[in-house]
Amino acid sequence: MDKTFVKGMSLLELLARSPETRSVAELSEELGLTKSNVYRLLATMQHLGYVKKAGHSQGFELTSKLWQLGAMVRGKLDLIKVSQEAMVELERSTKETVHLSIRDGDDVVYVDKLDGSHPIKAYTSIGGRAPAWCVATGKAMLAFAPEATLADLPSRFQPFTERSITDPAALAEELATVRKSGFAVNKGEWREGVSGIAAPIWDVTGNVVAAIGISGPTTRFRQKDIKANSAALLSAAKAISALLGYSGAQTRD
Repeated sequence: MDKTFVKGMSLLELLARSPETRSVAELSEELGLTKSNVYRLLATMQHLGYVKKAGHSQGFELTSKLWQLGAMVRGKLDLIKVSQEAMVELERSTKETVHLSIRDGDDVVYVDKLDGSHPIKAYTSIGGRAPAWCVATGKAMLAFAPEATLADLPSRFQPFTERSITDPAALAEELATVRKSGFAVNKGEWREGVSGIAAPIWDVTGNVVAAIGISGPTTRFRQKDIKANSAALLSAAKAISALLGYSGAQTRD
């Protein structure tokens, strides 16, 4: 292992975590390196465009070059591609149909699915849509959406079954529960006799960009079934979020 490279990466990571500029002395003390060693590393990074001096101070800070590199990597990440392994594992654990959804306005769009191994399963199609407030993946995303997004929802929701939520206040109460538990539940609110659970997927910016869920006949989604399958669901959402660069810091305006 190249020790100089490791020292340089440690220095970059320290600067990235620092809310303020850092002096050579501060960096030297925190990294356990000599001041001359730190100065040489900074000079090299400055030459490469990763570090700059902060005005007339003695401090150093990162430039936007690392952000630009991160943006290029992020652009190459494909939600469907990085979700495949987690979706397969979730289906294997629960035997239910797995959905990957994104939100488009007031609706969710199913961008991928994996049929469960149960002979009786819920029917959905890739590219299909559903009202976000009626399905688990939609509620999982709405729970962490900006307040402005929730304010733009209809003042009264169209019912699709007897269990559909029609009151925004009731939805707000349920979304608060989702934020506490980490996953959402649909109890036959979109299609009679079809239920599901879903969890949000976060990206590198700390925003929810999608949701993963399972669905099937309501008879297989009793409280004990939900409890039994929720751990596998949350694990799948966590795995996909990590692949998208999520580190645990959430953003919700």
